[in-house]
Amino acid sequence: MALLGGLFRRGGNGERAEMSFIDHLDVMRGHLFRAVIAILVGSVIVGVFNKFFIKQVLLGPTHSDFPTYGVLCRVGKALNLGNSLCMEGLGIKMQSTQVGAQFSMFFTIVFIGGIIIAFPYIFYEFWSFVKPALTPKEQKKTRGAVFWVSFLFFLGVAFGYFVIAPYTIKFFAGFQLDENIENIWTISSYVDTIIPLVLGAGLAFQLPLVIFFLAKVGIVTASYLARVRKYSIVVIFIIAAIITPGPDIISQMTVALPLFLLYEISILLSRRVEKEKKKEEIEEWS
Repeated sequence: MALLGGLFRRGGNGERAEMSFIDHLDVMRGHLFRAVIAILVGSVIVGVFNKFFIKQVLLGPTHSDFPTYGVLCRVGKALNLGNSLCMEGLGIKMQSTQVGAQFSMFFTIVFIGGIIIAFPYIFYEFWSFVKPALTPKEQKKTRGAVFWVSFLFFLGVAFGYFVIAPYTIKFFAGFQLDENIENIWTISSYVDTIIPLVLGAGLAFQLPLVIFFLAKVGIVTASYLARVRKYSIVVIFIIAAIITPGPDIISQMTVALPLFLLYEISILLSRRVEKEKKKEEIEEWS
């Protein structure tokens, strides 16, 4: 309790700094309530347009006319790989093996969709709660945090949906231990595979901002990130190989390159933070 109170006594808002721990809990409850309302609104939108969100969005990667597959096919032909990357006749079958599985899955899909749609507002409420604890100088430096966090989240979600998910679906749809074993997935297993990939990519794209704040508090430095770059590249390619279990190098490179780019952006942000710190120290001692 004392720790939380000390955090808010730092800040730029004098009135907020004088609030007790119970008052802070009251304020936090208000932010949480509004965030929950935003999720409910997003869930209602998904529920009302459920046919579009389920058939066209959620099940989109299972259709052979999914945009990514057309792009892959054209890339394959441009690289003289023939039709090896084309997805004609995907033909993924699904089933539901429990009485209430589809009914409960409907609410899961609606809830997850509501969170994704409402994400910018959810983070806005979180930031509104944390922001008064910052000094005016810190608030100025973190201006635009809601926009950049939301932008990177949706960029990551799009990357997970249009790149990672199709590669995963493509591989597992065609993988067979024996030709007599037919792949017929349950809707539950499909959703349990796709959702973590998409949301995980959205969170992974927060890497530059995470590194930025770690650099702010002095936990990481640009020189350290540059020094371990070669190890990071190996880790990135291992992650890419896990995400895209297919044998072709093109799919692995498609996933690895954006992750490597995020790492390089993190190094640039760390250098910028270090320059600002040195500038502040010079001004303080001059």
